[in-house]
Amino acid sequence: MNFKIAVVAGDGIGPEVMEENIKVLNAVGEKFGHSFEYEYVLGGGCAIDKYGEPLPRHTIDVCKASDSVLLGAVGGWKWDTLPGNLRPEKALLGLRGALGLYANLRPATLHQALAGACPLKPELVKDGVDIMVVRELTGGMYFGEKGRKQTDMGEAAYDVEIYSEEEVKRIARRGFEIAMQRNKHLTNVDKQNVLESSRLWRSVVLEVAKEYPEVELDHLYVDNASMQLIMRPTTFDVIVTSNIFGDILSDEASQMTGSIGMLPSASLGDGKLGMYEPVHGSAPDIAGQDIANPIATILSGAMMLKYSFGLDEEAKVIEDAVTKVLDMGYRTADIYSEGTKKVGTKEMGKLIRENL
Repeated sequence: MNFKIAVVAGDGIGPEVMEENIKVLNAVGEKFGHSFEYEYVLGGGCAIDKYGEPLPRHTIDVCKASDSVLLGAVGGWKWDTLPGNLRPEKALLGLRGALGLYANLRPATLHQALAGACPLKPELVKDGVDIMVVRELTGGMYFGEKGRKQTDMGEAAYDVEIYSEEEVKRIARRGFEIAMQRNKHLTNVDKQNVLESSRLWRSVVLEVAKEYPEVELDHLYVDNASMQLIMRPTTFDVIVTSNIFGDILSDEASQMTGSIGMLPSASLGDGKLGMYEPVHGSAPDIAGQDIANPIATILSGAMMLKYSFGLDEEAKVIEDAVTKVLDMGYRTADIYSEGTKKVGTKEMGKLIRENL
């Protein structure tokens, strides 16, 4: 099979971790008889430097014409003084909107080789952690009406949380479909005891649940969910929730994995086209030093193979290679501990390729 991939390597460590991801994908392609055609385009700070804007029209057009999009990382101190509409991060929001990507998939998996880096007590994670947070990405408070007004207590500000039935239906279906591919357990997180938007959210999730009778569905209020993630993390499979709740809970879950450098993510819409990126930032302070962890970006490539291209076996080959290299004791600086073998960005990528 042949695939056309748009590559937005971005800023800071983005290009160097992306390079290792591309090498791993090419090795998998050679192993399984696939070919990948890459078109590199600019987004983020590097696009500002060249074009004066974070997301040029050309970048959007190339991404729309591709089978999938790989993103490295955007941003950095160099552009921190720019106004909000010109910040590098606008490239992320712009691409998500332009490509119709409303579902953010954030897996949090604790490799047993990194169990010592997990901040939770060993007995809480002894059975392993494997959670998929499915976060609604284009609605809710982040995109609702915003403003300020004068009150008798001074200036006030407001952000409106608003969801439509169709917005909830499509993210709920995505959550159920992913649960069907995993352990058939879905936890819906809302705040229906207080918020009217959550009451609509839950009623729609319950309606969609009738389409997936094989999936066990339970519900948690967001405050309780945040506690249960710490108290019993191994009992979760798939979590589906709103934009703001998902933003918070996915970061909480990520801390169980030992390092943010281990965390991939995917942003999906209704079709096969998706955007795949590591959760970590651009880390300009270590850029070009061959010390960044490429694993999150490489695992994002594996997610692309699975969710956009339907290549489950190829994706698992990458995931298994990462596990094997970690079991062999190799570590980048962010996950290094005494008694393990420290390697750089390029060496870690090479080790993963050798163990495919």
